[in-house]
Parts: sequence; structure tokens; C-alpha cells
Amino acid sequence: MKKRTPNSGKSNLSPFKKFIKEKPKRETFSEKPAPRRKPNKRLEEKLKAKKDQKIKETIYGSSDKQVKKPVYDVKKVISVAKKVKEENEEETSTKKTNEVRLNKYISNAGVCSRREADKLIAEGLVKINGEVVTEMGYKVQPNDRVEYDGKLLKKEQYVYVLLNKPRGFITTTKDPLERKTVMQLVQNACEERIYPVGRLDRNTTGLLLFTNDGEFATKVAHPSSNTQKIYRVELDQPLKEEDEMTLRDRKFELEDGSPYIDGLSVNEDDRREIGIELHSGKNRIVRRIFEHFGYTVEVLDRTVLAGLTKKDLPRGKWRYLSEQEMISLKYLSGLDKKKKKPARDKKDRKRR
Repeated sequence: MKKRTPNSGKSNLSPFKKFIKEKPKRETFSEKPAPRRKPNKRLEEKLKAKKDQKIKETIYGSSDKQVKKPVYDVKKVISVAKKVKEENEEETSTKKTNEVRLNKYISNAGVCSRREADKLIAEGLVKINGEVVTEMGYKVQPNDRVEYDGKLLKKEQYVYVLLNKPRGFITTTKDPLERKTVMQLVQNACEERIYPVGRLDRNTTGLLLFTNDGEFATKVAHPSSNTQKIYRVELDQPLKEEDEMTLRDRKFELEDGSPYIDGLSVNEDDRREIGIELHSGKNRIVRRIFEHFGYTVEVLDRTVLAGLTKKDLPRGKWRYLSEQEMISLKYLSGLDKKKKKPARDKKDRKRR
């Protein structure tokens, strides 16, 4: 056998060292570019959608809070802005010169409504300082003499009347079917043109206010004034205890929302007789509440209205409100409340 020498035959390197020796050098980045990845279509679509969204959206505001600009109906905004501008201009002009539009002046004099006054003006039945005026937007000056049908018109005084309405009368100023209206009951109360505040159904009895004070009527009738109304109700059958609990907990809704019931009392001797207090002025609200539970209201009588009662006021009769009643009513409706200045103004004054 031949002796093996280190330099003869195959190399005596171990397999690991041989692998290191024979392994080619790694190519640098500059020599060979990195392989391209396959395009991700979903990712590209998302990125494109984000870019389009950024282009469409207009962002404004401070650097701390950024708010997306809402999309407006331009035509509607312009029309509303014009109306607001005209109303503001009219208010400022009337405040400066104490001018009043002619149709409003006629309405305030108790002749008719503003729409009917426009017809009288168009027909040439109104004279100002002896001359016929047919201009709709004419503004009456403080020293002008306005005449209609040969009579000098003056601003009427405010009148407040309380009626105990009987059954069978409709709460409206005019009825085309010539049915009985509440205006027939108060026709001799005053010369001024008064009208009902709110309404009562034909078969509903109780207290109903009349006035020619438009601002007062709007405030009292509006739900925000929380005008107290208490009704005495008689049902066709006794009220069930489970229905009473549902009414007290207000866990029910009508087709136009859930009515807020302020109070409920049930006559335990005869559970058909119920007292209910609320401030909602929705149409047929009391009847609809009990009809929701399967009851029929046979008698409905409004016994209290904004603190006013039927004391010494028989059915079908009316009376004028006293001065004390008017003070409390105007306070409750918010007409006598002064607007409070914001707290910031007070702080600024203190700093100054």
C-alpha cells in the first residue's frame, strides 16, 4: 500500500472547510438588483381610493381640530339666506323709524288677517292720508292716517278672554260647513278681533283661551313653554292596573313619538274616571293615548290651563283674565323673562 502524503491525491480538508472555500462570494446590491415583488391589486386599489378621497374632501379649521366640510344644497342655502337678510333688513328699518307694513297695521287694528288685508289693499279699499294705496310692501309712518271703509284705523288694545267650552263647538274662526264655532260664544266679548289659543276637539269641553296678542299666543301654545294642562277623562271600561303602570312609566310610543305624561291619578272607586296632566299640544293627544291601549274616551274635559281653573265659570260662559293672572301667565310663558348675559361677558368685565 502506498503511503499518503499531505500533498498527494485529494485535499485533506474537512467537508465544512471545503464548503467555505468553494462557496462563491456574495454579490453586492449594486451588482444585482433585488427581485421584484408581484403587484398586489387589492392594496393598489385601496391606496388609489384613499388618494381620490383626499382630493375630494376639503379640510378646514385649526391645526388642533380638523373638520370635514359638509356638502350643502347651494340653491336652498341662497334662498334661505335671502329670506333671513330681508327679514333682518325689515326689522332694522322698523326699529329705526317705527314703520309698520300696511297689511300688519290693518291686522293689528282688528279688521282682518294679513292675507285678507292684502286683498283689501289690492282692491284699492285702503287710504293713507286721503289717497288710495295699492302697494303691498308699503310701510306706514307713525304720523300717517290709515282709513278703511271710511273709518280711521288705530292699533287695538290687547284682550285676553277665558272660555269654558261646551260640547258640539269647533275650535276655529270660520267653518265652510257652517257648523257651530267657539267664536259664536265670545262674539260679544269685545270689538277687537280675537282668536283661540290652541284648540279643543268638537266633543271636548273645558278651558280655552282667546286673545289678539300674537306673541303671547305663540309662546303659550308652544311646547317649550311647558303650559300645564289637566284633563278629566271618563273611559268606556275600567283602567287595568298593568296599563296604569305603563302610563306612569311612559313605556309606550304613539305613531308620532312618546308623549310625556306629567301626572296621572285614577279614581279607585271607579277606575273609569282618570285625571291626566301633560303639556303636549298635539292633535287629539289624550284620546290617542287611551285608544293606544284599547279604551274609548267618552268624556274629556280640560279643567286646568296654565294655572287657570273653571272656578265661577259655568259651561258656555267666558270672562276676562285679571291683571294678576296675566302677570303669572306671561312669566310662565317667558315673555317677562330678561335674557341672561353669558358668563364670559361677566368675566371679561371683571378682568377689565
